[in-house]
Amino acid sequence: MAKNKFHDGPGPSQRQLRVGELIRRTLSEVLARGDVHDPDLNRMSITVGEVRTSPDLKIATAYVLPLGGKGQEDVIALLARNKGELRRAVGKKVGLKFSPDLRFRLDDTFDRLDDTRRMFDQDAVRRDLDE
Repeated sequence: MAKNKFHDGPGPSQRQLRVGELIRRTLSEVLARGDVHDPDLNRMSITVGEVRTSPDLKIATAYVLPLGGKGQEDVIALLARNKGELRRAVGKKVGLKFSPDLRFRLDDTFDRLDDTRRMFDQDAVRRDLDE
């Protein structure tokens, strides 16, 4: 049986999903309110699309995108620079025994949606779907 390249095993547990969503909401609130002491980061509007946690909940990977998609590399660097402060804020609000190590990646969900739409707009694909 071939392994899925995104995760091993059956997928995230209910606990991982629940904690990931709680961290996502908390990060979104902290970033929206500008609770971080970094004016460069506070000037940006950042969407936190998803947070995936490791099975032991010690690592949380946040998939983020700056509003409008501009400054993508800058946003990752700014979040990484403020990782400690963000981790403390998440730890206080989430109430886990250990605050997870935060990692930040660009959210490419919207790019994949655009690619899918372009594929469905191709004449050959539309012909195949109509048959």
